[in-house]
Amino acid sequence: ITMLPATKHVRGVLEGPDGIFENAKEGTIIIDSSTIDPTSTMELNVIAQSKGLKMLDAPVSGGVTGAAAGTLTFMIGGKQADLDAAAPLFSAMGSNTNLCGDAGAGETAKLCNNLALAIQMIGTSEALALGVKLGMDPSKLSSVMNTSTGRCWSSDSYNPCPGVMEGVPASRGYTGGFFNALMLKDLGLALDAAKTSNIDLPLGNGAHDMYSTLCESGMADKDFSSVFEYLNNKK
Repeated sequence: ITMLPATKHVRGVLEGPDGIFENAKEGTIIIDSSTIDPTSTMELNVIAQSKGLKMLDAPVSGGVTGAAAGTLTFMIGGKQADLDAAAPLFSAMGSNTNLCGDAGAGETAKLCNNLALAIQMIGTSEALALGVKLGMDPSKLSSVMNTSTGRCWSSDSYNPCPGVMEGVPASRGYTGGFFNALMLKDLGLALDAAKTSNIDLPLGNGAHDMYSTLCESGMADKDFSSVFEYLNNKK
């Protein structure tokens, strides 16, 4: 099982004379839970098969909290038989396992999910920052949003405003979460995929610009919910 920051790291571990491809036993199932571009995943899958190996792309959703609780969601690309063989491993780490399609489909699902997540987190943070500036208690505003149409995971499970929820990065200085730098990387992958698919992502481009700004502002290693901190402190 590999879970690495970017495509170059995955290729470095899998390919080359000291890599997994050259040293794994025939029939080994390689599970890559990194978030990388679908095209590279498909290329690596072809190489794995040529060497008698099996491969699943299985990026995750659920964050640090889901990992600690064993409730991650796995988005999987590959063959059903390989997923069935690896099922005990997935059930030990997560509560949801979704076969999304052939090789690369898991990565596609992850990029689309994180694209939506980044946009939702920015929207939630903007709404809460506005409410705070207008004098409203952010806990009360969050409660209203979470019983109204503004409800989303960023508001009810990963609230970005300090003091609203316990156990989330916002309650500990935006540490121990999903770095802004990693969200920026994932958004870049989504935008690259959009270009090759000839689809425009106006909000995705806006989200990419926002997370670029956060990283350039010295917040690269803070959790991606720190967009609220940036907006709330901006003069």
